[in-house]
Amino acid sequence: MAERGENIPDSTAEAVGKVGEALEYVERARGHLYSFHQLIGHADLLLGEAVDALREDGHTDIADALATEMVGRNVVNGRWTFQVVEEFDSTYWQPLRDHVDRARTELTDGIAHLHEARMKEDRRTHGHPDHTKEPEGREPGSGGHPL
Repeated sequence: MAERGENIPDSTAEAVGKVGEALEYVERARGHLYSFHQLIGHADLLLGEAVDALREDGHTDIADALATEMVGRNVVNGRWTFQVVEEFDSTYWQPLRDHVDRARTELTDGIAHLHEARMKEDRRTHGHPDHTKEPEGREPGSGGHPL
């Protein structure tokens, strides 16, 4: 019986792998975007606390300036960070995910990491207990991997 993905050329598996790798980098960038979102949100809350403390100490000019100019300020034109995240998700992240899914479905029989699975098979030491094809007790290919 043929293994899943065995008739797919290595060049196609590698190209689709690069598409998936690009998504991995975008996922990392998205994580940084969420960090940015949380850091700016926390900074805004701290500024609000600072404004209250400055007012209590009688420094109303500085407190008023911070409250008026900085607390609740847009980080980019017309947007808070949550809006930046939402726009990124809808205009870049999700469309790329859709393209990755299409490439995998149409070109690698739906196998997500075919190139990496082939690399593992080529690089592992057959017969070595720490170089097994699949986790112990799992049938080959049952974890979504073809080899």
